[in-house]
Amino acid sequence: MSKPYFQEETYTATPLADLPAGEYDGCTFKQCDWAEGSLAGYVFVDCTFQECDLSLVKLHDTALRAIVFRGCKMQGLHFDHVNAFLFEVAFAQCKLNLTSFYQVVLKKTKFTECQLEEVDFAEADLTQAVFADCNLNGASFDNTNLEKADLRSAQGYIINPAQNRLKKAKFSRSGLEGLLVQYDIVIEG
Repeated sequence: MSKPYFQEETYTATPLADLPAGEYDGCTFKQCDWAEGSLAGYVFVDCTFQECDLSLVKLHDTALRAIVFRGCKMQGLHFDHVNAFLFEVAFAQCKLNLTSFYQVVLKKTKFTECQLEEVDFAEADLTQAVFADCNLNGASFDNTNLEKADLRSAQGYIINPAQNRLKKAKFSRSGLEGLLVQYDIVIEG
């Protein structure tokens, strides 16, 4: 039995219970409060989520292909449970605190003006990812690929160069302290 297919629809403040599990192509979701709901098995392609509350939503086998999240509250999500096939996302002005991207491939992903406190990026592939004006306080980077990533305007990160891949990653001078914390040195001036 095939899943229902929806194309180029706009859903505003639509309860998750009114949205059947199916494929949503080119759709826009505005101000939807789906906190603690389940998107297991849903397929989203070329969709935009604006000012939605998706905190603690279950993402087991959810397909997210070319998805943009703007101004969304997305705390405590497990992106490590999504369907990895053609996974592609971008985030702008989102609250992603306490979210897990453990072992997730996020090549060229853009995070713009996002709260990323206590986020788990362990073993993630963030090659060429951009963290523009993002707060990374308490975010964990362990065996993470940050090659060619841009963290020049990011703040609050602590990244151990010995435990992560940083070749050609970009950092600001003021952000260098976050790369040297484990050496217990004093940086002044």
